[in-house]
Amino acid sequence: MSKDYAFFALIARMKYIQRWALMRNTSGENIMEHSHMVAVLAHALAVMENRYFGGENDPGQVAVAALYHDATEIITGDMPTPIKYYSRSLRQSYQQVEEMAANRLLGMLPEELRGEYEDFLQPADAHVRALVKAADKLSAYLKCVEELKAGNREFALAKEQTYQALTRNPLPVLRLFMEEYLPGFELTLDELQENEES
Repeated sequence: MSKDYAFFALIARMKYIQRWALMRNTSGENIMEHSHMVAVLAHALAVMENRYFGGENDPGQVAVAALYHDATEIITGDMPTPIKYYSRSLRQSYQQVEEMAANRLLGMLPEELRGEYEDFLQPADAHVRALVKAADKLSAYLKCVEELKAGNREFALAKEQTYQALTRNPLPVLRLFMEEYLPGFELTLDELQENEES
């Protein structure tokens, strides 16, 4: 096999890139696990926006874009959010690095497949990007909830800041999701099962 076609072998290595590197975790999270949850959430947002707000999303396209949204971190590593957003110039520089990483990954596919994957790695549709970004932030919030439920106060401020960022997001479907579905994530397994039975 040509090393030029290493795309999928590298994608499989997403499980080795750890998130939240600057914080003590009770349960580790890698970008493969994170991307799965982001895909579930982004798909839900797309479906709910279609159903309740007259959206015209392709939920499958949104979900696949979410699955690949952190794929460039195989090359760049996971840069902590406080560093990534420290200044406008640093954020712009990091975006350029992400674009180069995406192009490098695309170059590891046969030429006839590159176009198929380009829109997953670098979605052209601004609304797809907005849904994935909202789901990404939701996933980060849920990680904070999980850590706090395990007694890890390390995530207390991150939870508060992430929640504030979510409330500033203008997507109505995100607000709906937060009102209807976020409370369930605060419950224990027994409480979730009790709710189901009642």
